[in-house]
Amino acid sequence: MSVLIFTDSKNGDIKKSSLEAVHYGKLVAKKLGTQAVALTFNSNDPSGLGNYGADKVLNIQNEALRQFDPAALASAVAQAVNATGANVVVFAHDSSGKSVAPRVAVRLKAGLATGVTTVPDTTNGFVLGKTVFSGKANARINILSGIKVVSMMPNSIQIEKTSSTAPVESLNVDVAAVAGRIKVKEVRGGSSDGHVPLPEAELVVSAGRGLKGPENWGMVEEMANILGATTACSRPVADIGWRPHHEHVGQTGIAIRPNLYIAIGISGAIQHLAGVNQSKVIVVINKDPEAPFFKAADYGVVGDAFEVVPRLNEAFRKFKQANG
Repeated sequence: MSVLIFTDSKNGDIKKSSLEAVHYGKLVAKKLGTQAVALTFNSNDPSGLGNYGADKVLNIQNEALRQFDPAALASAVAQAVNATGANVVVFAHDSSGKSVAPRVAVRLKAGLATGVTTVPDTTNGFVLGKTVFSGKANARINILSGIKVVSMMPNSIQIEKTSSTAPVESLNVDVAAVAGRIKVKEVRGGSSDGHVPLPEAELVVSAGRGLKGPENWGMVEEMANILGATTACSRPVADIGWRPHHEHVGQTGIAIRPNLYIAIGISGAIQHLAGVNQSKVIVVINKDPEAPFFKAADYGVVGDAFEVVPRLNEAFRKFKQANG
């Protein structure tokens, strides 16, 4: 009996969403009085996962798993569950988790709860909380199966880092029967400016048609650079080609949960709000005082973005210089 945590990596380095999943898995393991076991694939330094709560790490070295293949990964995870006797499997609810977790649940005939935001209540079952209807309501889900598969919404659990290390063991799996059915020919998107990808970003600066054209995005990128934030945009901006589609956030784009979301020149249509309303703090800058976004904002600035944003950038720069 244990809690097994799936981790995803990029160039051998564990992704932030997976670090959160490891910490979440440790909290679940404490509830159940068992071990948290992290599962890594071709990782550079898996022992560091002890800092995030892993009691043990199982590292799979397999060339067939170097490219993202959800069927092969699901087979590997299922074999790891059988090898460890795990009764809970934890994923991050990111693009990888969304692809692999359901396949694992089917293979193991396990109950599946996706996008959860709470540690399970075990007083009367295994009850998890999550938001539904684009964040307008909360649901509670009780998983009744013997093996339970859970995907945790990124940025919903605060990581508590320690100075621990975890013992690493090698695990051999056979994925030859399923590997190779999917071929990754090209990867687009991500962050070309050195900032973290949108799904993992804690700070996001976004803009819409209020900027009037792509030539005016310099001040948005400047703000993002000063704050160490990732840039985003509304759907109309991506549709007309002002910004790349991988920056589009909203119901039909990428749903995000950053600690801070700054929206510049975005009216706040319901489709956009559905993808960003789980942000911890929302700041809206718009010259229209009746813009719907102000109703969802924690802080609002009514003013022309071409006047407000440069002044904010200057203030941010001075603050950063004064405070190191």
